Amino acid sequence: MTDNELKELVASIAIAQKETGRQIEETDKRLSKRIEETDKRIEKIDLQLSKQIKALGKQIGGLGQKFGSFTEGLALPSMQKILQHKFKMEVVSPSVRVNKNGKEIEIDVLAYANSSINEVYIVEVKSHLREDGIKQLQGIMNNFREFFPEHSDKKVFGVIAAVDMSKRLKQRLLSLGFYTAKIKDDIFSLDVPDDFRAKAY
Repeated sequence: MTDNELKELVASIAIAQKETGRQIEETDKRLSKRIEETDKRIEKIDLQLSKQIKALGKQIGGLGQKFGSFTEGLALPSMQKILQHKFKMEVVSPSVRVNKNGKEIEIDVLAYANSSINEVYIVEVKSHLREDGIKQLQGIMNNFREFFPEHSDKKVFGVIAAVDMSKRLKQRLLSLGFYTAKIKDDIFSLDVPDDFRAKAY
């Protein structure tokens, strides 16, 4: 290879490298632009999904509240008869809510009598009973007199009326001295053994 040929080869390699560098630079720019556009699309999709998830959460929450209200409405007539006829309660109040000293208590059904029978019955209505439902009733029972000092001289009993209740949770309620109520043909009725003894709180 002559000197001229070598020079030409080196020159052509330099030109090729420069062209390759330019192409790489252009490719990088195009890729950067596409990545930026993709990031923007992903961000937009994320925003849309977040809005949809939030809206769905509200709908589900609302549905749960509606179903809960439906269950309470379904239970009230049956529980009112049980409270008045079996337990001789004089006052039966649905959806009782009390705020005191920055604390709040909410009771699905509160019933009481001030005559020869001096008792209070607290009824919690659940579509599907879970462990936290039992803890909720226990909390209400333990704090009842703080919120209702006017009933401090009364015996307080607890009842859970549930559309769906497992055998394990039913046994747990009975062992705690709470009445249980089940539904059949849209009517709630007490569901306790003959030898059951309710616990007065």
